[in-house]
Amino acid sequence: MKAPRSLFARMRRLLCDKRGTTVIEVAIVAPVVLCMALGGFDLSRMIARQHELQSGAADAEQIVLAAASGTSTDTNTIKSVLANTLGIPNDADHITVDKFYRCDTTTALQSTACSSGAYESTYLQVTFQDTYTPIWTQFGVGTPVDYEVQRLVQISQELVP
Repeated sequence: MKAPRSLFARMRRLLCDKRGTTVIEVAIVAPVVLCMALGGFDLSRMIARQHELQSGAADAEQIVLAAASGTSTDTNTIKSVLANTLGIPNDADHITVDKFYRCDTTTALQSTACSSGAYESTYLQVTFQDTYTPIWTQFGVGTPVDYEVQRLVQISQELVP
């Protein structure tokens, strides 16, 4: 009978022993806190990149309007200026500048100029595309984030002779 009593006494002492609990708690909590910190860091970088592209689109509108007020609305020149100004690679995967036309009062945009005698509104559409790869994708969690920001700017309206 003495054996079970000493077993219960040992169990009670083991349950009341508080040594080493801090190490166990840190071992459980530290990975969770680390993952939350990395996730917060990556999330803030994703939001910052989206904000940069949105700001770039606003800047692009100003650049397009400034270029259009001059003599040239060459899309390649505007694309080059935007790439240099915003620090985005000057290729079709990252920046596109397309010219569109609206004839008279139609609502649809078209890629060809209007016929003579029509009121022609000319637009430039600037599209920025970028991809951000979060840190956690290296561990097999999630996928890269693709961004696409577009801005449509009217640069002129005139009667086609």
